[in-house]
Amino acid sequence: MTASHDLIVLGAGSGGLATAFRAAKHGARVALLEPRELGGTCVHRGCVPKKAMWIAAQWAQEQHWATALGFAAQPGPLDWRHFRDVRAAYIERIDRRYAERLQQAGVEVVPQAAHFVARDTVELADGSRRQAPHVVIATGARPRTLEIPGFDLGLVSDDIFALDAAPRRVAIVGGGYIATEFAGLLRALGCRVELLARGRLLAGFDAEVVQALREQMHGQGIVVHLGTDVRAARRGDDGIVLDDAAVASTRGPYDAVLWAVGRSPNTESLGLDAIGVTLDGKGHVATDVWQDTNVAGIHALGDVTGRHALTPVAVAAGRALADRLFGGQRDARLDYDNIPSVVFSKPPLGRVGLTEDEARERHGEAVRVHRSRFTPMAWALVGKREQSLMKLVCVGEDERVVGIHLLGPGADEMLQGFAVALKRGICKRDLDATVAIHPTSAEELVLMD
Repeated sequence: MTASHDLIVLGAGSGGLATAFRAAKHGARVALLEPRELGGTCVHRGCVPKKAMWIAAQWAQEQHWATALGFAAQPGPLDWRHFRDVRAAYIERIDRRYAERLQQAGVEVVPQAAHFVARDTVELADGSRRQAPHVVIATGARPRTLEIPGFDLGLVSDDIFALDAAPRRVAIVGGGYIATEFAGLLRALGCRVELLARGRLLAGFDAEVVQALREQMHGQGIVVHLGTDVRAARRGDDGIVLDDAAVASTRGPYDAVLWAVGRSPNTESLGLDAIGVTLDGKGHVATDVWQDTNVAGIHALGDVTGRHALTPVAVAAGRALADRLFGGQRDARLDYDNIPSVVFSKPPLGRVGLTEDEARERHGEAVRVHRSRFTPMAWALVGKREQSLMKLVCVGEDERVVGIHLLGPGADEMLQGFAVALKRGICKRDLDATVAIHPTSAEELVLMD
């Protein structure tokens, strides 16, 4: 038996949920197919539990700073089991709210996996079929694994959230978002951390700002090894050791190893070959600017496409797609230019627009850079000498702002508003004409010479 809908969404992560909600709002009959939890990676194995750990790490640091201000309470370790229960309860509330909203919206939730048997038809795990003129692939991605000896001795990012105690010595293999974020928060929670990266850290971010972050990581006691080439992991007498071909030696021992070496799209079981959907060399679903695949009626968005693997990007793409398909908005699509993003490192690092290197490659001598380095008031009060770094990348005689880069406490919150301004085409003189809010870190962005 085949049931018919206006839209089938494969995957109930952030992108799939956003698409389903918006399409239903426009009156579409929507079936949402998800064999696991509502909310997907972001809610259960990504942004939400990671940010909860980041908050715990922040409070761990602030305990020490509070004593420097005169508070009598002595810093103590985190009770990981209690924290895990608190975090789980928070996520459970999100799950319940999603279920309630989907029911109110009239979206049919089907807790099963499915694969394509035709361009407009999918078959579920129980053998039944669903049909719709539009199908959205939003099945996300998972931690990438390596075919090297001993890989199973380590953890991937999903596993970190199941820990009920802090490992004493941790090696993190990788140099991207996940590696950098967990290095900072695990160190703040009392772990000894070494980070092993093949190249530079955070390749998509401004090199000067990343270098400033690396210096702060060094000051926190995080040991960063660049140019590494880990070929194997094995159990030694005192923990796990890693074979690093770059130095022809071993590193370690460690109590835990976190593999943060990228993510792989969830496309293998969808039957895409049978209907001719094009994938790229890494298995991502290839899409155009409208989120359309090469097969009519099949669309894709979010991490499964490999384009800006960020929750808000998937949400925005899904809403725009639903507006175009069912809301009569023929030109609705996500503009992928100038997407802001933040790494929840310690301290956080954010960017929107072009890095200095990207701007110079495009605009040459027309680029002018403004910087501000300063010690935030909260840090200065407790004797910390590290500095925040704020950077404006401007172009032309009118100094149009094409890049904003922030490192320091509060960077994650203040970047959002400045990202709106950059998107609207502000110039340096617009920032100069804005009255500062004092004393704040954000005022540095409107006070630069």
